[in-house]
Amino acid sequence: MATQSLYRRYRPRRFSEVRGQEHVVKALRNAVINHREGQAYLFSGPRGTGKTSTARILAKVLNCQNLVDGEPCCECDSCLSVETGTSYDVLELDAASNNGVAEIRDVIESAALSSPGRHRVFILDEVHMLSRGAEAALLKTLEEPPEHVVFVLATTDPQKVSETIRSRVQHLQFHLLSVADLDEYVRWVISDAGLDVADDVIERVLTQGAGSARDTLSALELAVAGGGTLDTPVSIDEVLEALIARDQARGIAAIAFAVQQGRDPRTLADDIVRTLRDCFLSLMAPELVQLPQQRADIIGEHAKNLGAARVVRAMEVIGQTLVEMRHAPDARLLLEVAVVRLSSPAFDDSNDSILVRLQQLETEVRELRNRPTVTLPPAPVDPSTGRAKVGGRVAAGSATGSTPRPPATEVVKGTPTVAASEPVVPSIAQSDVPPVAKTPTEAKSPAEVWPQVVAGLKPFAKALFNAASIASVNDGVITLTLPNESHMKRCAEHVPALQQALAAACGQSYQLELTADATASKGIERPKDQPKKKRVVEEVAEDPHKPIDPADLIEGPAGIDPSIERLRNAFPSARVVTNDKN
Repeated sequence: MATQSLYRRYRPRRFSEVRGQEHVVKALRNAVINHREGQAYLFSGPRGTGKTSTARILAKVLNCQNLVDGEPCCECDSCLSVETGTSYDVLELDAASNNGVAEIRDVIESAALSSPGRHRVFILDEVHMLSRGAEAALLKTLEEPPEHVVFVLATTDPQKVSETIRSRVQHLQFHLLSVADLDEYVRWVISDAGLDVADDVIERVLTQGAGSARDTLSALELAVAGGGTLDTPVSIDEVLEALIARDQARGIAAIAFAVQQGRDPRTLADDIVRTLRDCFLSLMAPELVQLPQQRADIIGEHAKNLGAARVVRAMEVIGQTLVEMRHAPDARLLLEVAVVRLSSPAFDDSNDSILVRLQQLETEVRELRNRPTVTLPPAPVDPSTGRAKVGGRVAAGSATGSTPRPPATEVVKGTPTVAASEPVVPSIAQSDVPPVAKTPTEAKSPAEVWPQVVAGLKPFAKALFNAASIASVNDGVITLTLPNESHMKRCAEHVPALQQALAAACGQSYQLELTADATASKGIERPKDQPKKKRVVEEVAEDPHKPIDPADLIEGPAGIDPSIERLRNAFPSARVVTNDKN
């Protein structure tokens, strides 16, 4: 004789044994105690949540001979016959295989017959699979059944049940069980059945059960049959880690291993979407994650590494892939392409992918902006130029014990404006600047400070002396070499300002001598023996009949007519009258 499965062996027999559906149990028990039973009920909810079991308990309660506080005794003949399936008061019908008009007509005819018990209960499972004609045939009897008849309709998809049927029944919705309820229930079953199962296996059983009591007990039974272990062909975490690391090869290898172990690509894709949903909930509403604590922590870490934008994008892509798999000749190929697109943005140029990448950049920029910054003292400013001293911040940092920053300039009242090409730092309040000990100006060579001196000059002088170079420094005299004599004459006008800047930077006064570069080109020189070309006016005055080269002519002033000008010269007292009419 075959061993009875765990979910059948531990099927609830009373309302008190139904777990996780307190709202349904309370409504049915109060209706029985107050003798206000409904004529028709609709039980809807996911598979394995106790819909059919609760319908059988209700059938026992309605015909129990020793009813106590709305609970069946489970010892009388009526209760025992319902449990064994031999009761004349209860008729169960699978609407998935009996969905025609003829089967529903048989139910209507049998509803008119009397039964040994107080009530006759009709349990129609998967009622959403009834045909349109069967639903229409059931409507009248469902609306006005005999007084001793109660209908209990069960379905996993209430949206497919017609509105006319739902308007004639009391709709009670069953929910998936929480992890805490399932954990307590599984441990009680293990203790009562004398099983030996490790704690890590129990967590995997709860994860595989996904809130369904029947699926959880089936997974537990499989783990016990396997010697206390639950074999999983592939871990979904491997696929998620491949997405996090953007490793296309790792993701494809995980899919290939799962298919080799016998996993269907559609089932694998469905498991990936379910895991991604847990990741999404762990980011948005962690209290809604129905997983063991250890598994919830792992999912939360994966969700944090992926980010909300990538999780949503992954759910959309894998979900669309599931839809396309219905008509695809090779479902595995579609899943592999989806994983590659998600793990490598370069292969996905869609607008959604670009938006995800922009959101990631915004998140990284926000994190960088929120990082604490260290306030450092400003670099000392050279009073002669208004610019920061080279290496001044290093000296200030070493004096105050803080970490130096790259040199920067500061706008100081009373100093020249710093050029746009130079680095600029925000001005700092005087109260924020730490006191710096004043030291005497050290003497420096002109060659060392020459770039800083030229940079501190006025723009025009700066442009002129940028082309100069120090040829020599002897006995307080600095010789500057300039490109040519014309340049040297222009620089001579700004020598006093340069001397003043050199004295402030070097700590002593210098005289300046300007010389032109002897090796520089002097330009194009006209030969001295070449005769000077005469102007056109001079040539005409010497010989009025000499032909004139048109290239020597120049354009006269605009708006002057030569003929009119000649008449004016001939008749000085005449008056010129212009006629504007054409």
